[in-house]
Amino acid sequence: MQHTRTLAGLALAAAAVVTLAGCSATSSASTSSDTDWKTATSAQSAGGMDALVKAAKAEGKLNVIALPPTWANYGKIIAGFEKKYPGITINSANPNGSSADEIAAVKSQKGQSTAPDVLDLGNAVMQQNLGLLTDYKVANWSDIPDTLKDEDGKWTRDYTGLMSIGYDSSKIKEAPKDLNDLLGSEYKGKVSIAGDPTQANQAASAVYLAALENGGSADDITKGVEFFGKLKQVGNFQNVLPSQATVASGETPVVVQWSYNNLAWGPAAGASGNKNWKTVVPEGQALGSYYSQAINKDAPHPAAARLWQEYIASPEAQNLYLQAGAFPSTLAAMEQSGKVDKDALEQAGGMPKDYVELTDAQVTEAAKVLAAKWSATMGS
Repeated sequence: MQHTRTLAGLALAAAAVVTLAGCSATSSASTSSDTDWKTATSAQSAGGMDALVKAAKAEGKLNVIALPPTWANYGKIIAGFEKKYPGITINSANPNGSSADEIAAVKSQKGQSTAPDVLDLGNAVMQQNLGLLTDYKVANWSDIPDTLKDEDGKWTRDYTGLMSIGYDSSKIKEAPKDLNDLLGSEYKGKVSIAGDPTQANQAASAVYLAALENGGSADDITKGVEFFGKLKQVGNFQNVLPSQATVASGETPVVVQWSYNNLAWGPAAGASGNKNWKTVVPEGQALGSYYSQAINKDAPHPAAARLWQEYIASPEAQNLYLQAGAFPSTLAAMEQSGKVDKDALEQAGGMPKDYVELTDAQVTEAAKVLAAKWSATMGS
């Protein structure tokens, strides 16, 4: 279509965004059998991968949070980890939770066996809670570009998509070209976003995109808040957390969310998907945002937490992200080494010419705007 970018053209080739880093996590290995994995900053520094696997299996559990099975292929990623490391059971809490919910669980469950071991966070919430995280560098640290990791290992960017519009073509007859089309009468009571933008990165990113489309910028997202105010004023905004169930019921036939999530709700999901669900990435500046992986410094299962980080940074799991339309941080390294899933990469297509991602400073300022203006504008 002339005014949309099809999902076959979405791959965020990391080689085009960042330069591959050359820093590696190396230090003298310990052979101690009583390693305190809670303080280990790499597997090599604490006896190596075999020792890490042994310790993680002895713990026998891993607590993850806010990882829906359809989000970026996490269902298969979790299953892959349990298959690769038998004896470790993953407890997946609050799969539909937000980044803010993750942090709240870390704080409220501190010292308990149920506390999250690992986190998958949007940038704004993460930057506000760095004191809850611990340093750890995975074995293939050098595969992660410098711009996508904390120099000490406190966090690593892991995957990204593009902000997109998903819609049920049996209820919406003409594909929207951009967010401004959603102001039309055809969309009365039909448009939703994935949560509260002051709490959830995915919802906040919908506001960022609206700002870019309406004369705002990554430096000032006020125009994005104003756009959603207009959307509510004309009666088109639906203040409902969207899901595949609300799509199926007709309650939320239009959803602004990450491309990999919209893809997961459509025909690509097979029997569990909606055959009428289509995805549009608006023309112009394509907005992306990497999610970051981190370890709770008070993780109840510290070895399993570190083994999870090793797994999701490996080509095995990074290709699972890619297969779902989420673009992994090690994509450039996998292409160079020949470890990338070529079929998945071909299906994803090419890099958008006008890719935008807010910097840490811009995210911090955007969070201030949302805190000050979202509730007042939307009346919630």
